[in-house]
Amino acid sequence: MRGIMRKTTVTLTLFFVLSFGVLWSQNVFAHCQVPCGIYDDHARVHLMLEDAVTVTKAATLITELAGKSDAQSQQQLVRWVMNKEQHAQKVIATISDYFLTQRVKMSQDDYVERLKKHHAVIVAAMEAKQHADVQYGQALKKSIEALMAYYPAAK
Repeated sequence: MRGIMRKTTVTLTLFFVLSFGVLWSQNVFAHCQVPCGIYDDHARVHLMLEDAVTVTKAATLITELAGKSDAQSQQQLVRWVMNKEQHAQKVIATISDYFLTQRVKMSQDDYVERLKKHHAVIVAAMEAKQHADVQYGQALKKSIEALMAYYPAAK
């Protein structure tokens, strides 16, 4: 059909059993790997920044709840840990499944610099998953902000 853009979204649900026996599901969204022009790169960067702020907030609340032993606090602690993991993973998926596959190209003059900056976001997100200190969420935010020059708002 001529003149009609088609967007294909694949949704997978992955189930994980964490070491403490909690079932965790993660929806994974993958955009079709064709240059359809639907995504707004600037908006994607801002969504990743929101994820980074959520990671930082989660780390703050994890620290506050860590010393408490009542059931409600322990439940909230687990929920914030899972929330931190999910938002950091969303950043990793956005960088690897979208930006590195469709926006960072070997033909770009500054390819190596771009590749390093995008990789730095993945590493920062991984470290934010591994640690409960707010500094890792802040480092994630800073690494994402370093990408903003590559993806300005549309005019």
